[in-house]
Amino acid sequence: MTVTSLKTTESYIRDRKAVIELTQKLVRIESVYREDDPNGNEQEVANFVAQYLRDLGIETHIEEVVPGRPNVIGIIDSGRPGKTLLFEGHTDVVTEGNREAWTYDPFGAEIMDGRMYGRGTNDTKGNLACMITACQSLLLDQEEFTGKIILCIPCDEEGLMLGIKHFIKNGWADDVDGAIICEPEENNVCIAQRGAIRLKVDIFGKMAHGAISWSGINPNWRMARFIVELEKLEKEEQARLGRDPMLNWPSITPTILRAPVKGDAQINVIPDHCMTTLDIRTVPAQDHDELLGKIEAIIKRLQADDPDFKVELTVLDNRPATATAKEDPVVQAIYEAVAEVTEKEPKYNGVPGATDGTFLHVHGVPIVTVGAGDRDMPHQIDEYVDIEELAETTAIYRLAALKFLAGDVQ
Repeated sequence: MTVTSLKTTESYIRDRKAVIELTQKLVRIESVYREDDPNGNEQEVANFVAQYLRDLGIETHIEEVVPGRPNVIGIIDSGRPGKTLLFEGHTDVVTEGNREAWTYDPFGAEIMDGRMYGRGTNDTKGNLACMITACQSLLLDQEEFTGKIILCIPCDEEGLMLGIKHFIKNGWADDVDGAIICEPEENNVCIAQRGAIRLKVDIFGKMAHGAISWSGINPNWRMARFIVELEKLEKEEQARLGRDPMLNWPSITPTILRAPVKGDAQINVIPDHCMTTLDIRTVPAQDHDELLGKIEAIIKRLQADDPDFKVELTVLDNRPATATAKEDPVVQAIYEAVAEVTEKEPKYNGVPGATDGTFLHVHGVPIVTVGAGDRDMPHQIDEYVDIEELAETTAIYRLAALKFLAGDVQ
């Protein structure tokens, strides 16, 4: 089936309309996690999705991960032995930021010139709608397949990924043979992801008057020396590993920098405490334990030269880089589906950040990441997705599911 014939079929036209309408409904339900707002969570959108799946006749489960933040799991069982395919798309979105900076209502899902605007249209409610609509299409057309499809719809992908961790802990991923991670990748076939280490670094000193600096211990000088050493380490790692063809360069990035950590800052006061956070992104060739060992070695060298260098290093999160072979059946199913639907040679690529798929990979599930949306658009003001790409992605997911479950990949 070529893209020309596909786009003239009743199923394609029906699915196009359905995925647009579902994306709009999802985007219009705010699901930004706001810690101090009792309604600032995924509860409402999860309830909507669960009911939507039930209305399709899909076996549906809701599991609360933490209060107000549930996972939704849908099961489509053919009743015949076979493989299990998992689709994953999260319900949470990042903050809209300054609403006045938006040209369009960030939760309006307005359509203009072939694009739908709003927080989550791109990352990743549009792709969540695609995966649900693809399964809806299979059911409406009474397509025959073996095995089962699991719809994993977790909370908290944008945070510490509590949802996918809970999903795996509860055994839902145990028998999965392949997973399609539904994220905005311009329908590139992404078979690698950068890893992530999140560190908090606290350096302690002694508070004093800025005019009597010798009576205090300034943690800012120590932090400055530490950050300079981290920059050297980043360059060493980049020189050692080179540029990854799919994931670009490994990186070490100081993000938050705060002194004092508590209390008011004052220009003539030496703080007693300085803190920074590090967002470290890795490539598959890097070993996280070795990299953390190199950072600890930097601290030991600095302490050897300075008896007043007092530091605490806290690992907030540790997500390994991932890689899936091109020959894996789930990759081949997506590759062939993209080729058939778009009538173009698919492009292999990598995900610049981590996804929920990271933890599925660690659990032993082969993953491939693919979906509608500009790869550079997530988290931006005036986030959008192209309408036609939503329809195209829905068709890709539908065809890939049939190919994977039938074992019909070359």
